[in-house]
Amino acid sequence: MARGQIRKALSGFYYIEQDGNLIQCRARGIFRNRGESPLVGDFVEYSYDGESDGSVDKIHARKNELVRPPIANIDQALLVFSAKEPDFNTILLDRFLVVLESFHVQPIIVLTKLDLLNNEEKQALGQYVADYEAMGYEVILTFKDDPALLSTLGHYLKGKTSVLAGQSGVGKSTLLNTLIPSLELKTAHISKSLGRGKHTTRHVELIDIGEGLLADTPGFSSFDFDTIEKEELSACLPEFQRISENCKFRGCLHIKEPKCAVKEAVESGEIRTYRYEHYQQFLQEIIDRKPRY
Repeated sequence: MARGQIRKALSGFYYIEQDGNLIQCRARGIFRNRGESPLVGDFVEYSYDGESDGSVDKIHARKNELVRPPIANIDQALLVFSAKEPDFNTILLDRFLVVLESFHVQPIIVLTKLDLLNNEEKQALGQYVADYEAMGYEVILTFKDDPALLSTLGHYLKGKTSVLAGQSGVGKSTLLNTLIPSLELKTAHISKSLGRGKHTTRHVELIDIGEGLLADTPGFSSFDFDTIEKEELSACLPEFQRISENCKFRGCLHIKEPKCAVKEAVESGEIRTYRYEHYQQFLQEIIDRKPRY
């Protein structure tokens, strides 16, 4: 058996990268019997005789897996948000950050449309940028027709497997087409041949770019907290996780408990009030979630 990574899945076939070539394989029936399915990004063992379709025989353990897009072993997400049109939205950003942290996917915040801001709006956004950088997040500021954009993003993509995620209407598809120019041609061809619009659903594929891999899909437009338990939530906010080690009670939810270091940090300004308010809202969503059986 050989070992490789699934780079593309289409119509029941899995295309495995091996020494620069893509080997077409089908999954063995044993996976279906177990209710499992290989995903793009999986490292697998496969059999191939060089003449017919190979077979995926074993899926190696995943460090994470996402549902939309269906992809595994992601290192990071370029989290694309606009400064304006639509306006920068901290609660939506925090929702994305929390869920990405829960999947152990490193978020990189990419802000677009900065050209549309007036001076007062630039100051307000600058404070948010400083806040998120202080929390430990990388923030990339992008401007229209920025000649350095590709090299900047290439630095972050190098050696990583990445996806794009973020708010609707912020330019994810434009950014994707900037990074992978061939996609515009692919999308146009599909749209013309199928008589559909630009948002035709396509297979997921990992494409070599910037000495890394990037999924050729704009990824998610929303996230929920279905896989996060209330006791796990604060660990998905880096500054909460850091400070909560000083709470008096183990498993502190930072709501009504006495001698809570997180609440003290909110009062002192060490944790931003808006982050704590978002935490409270997310916690309530998790508490109110209907049980799954």
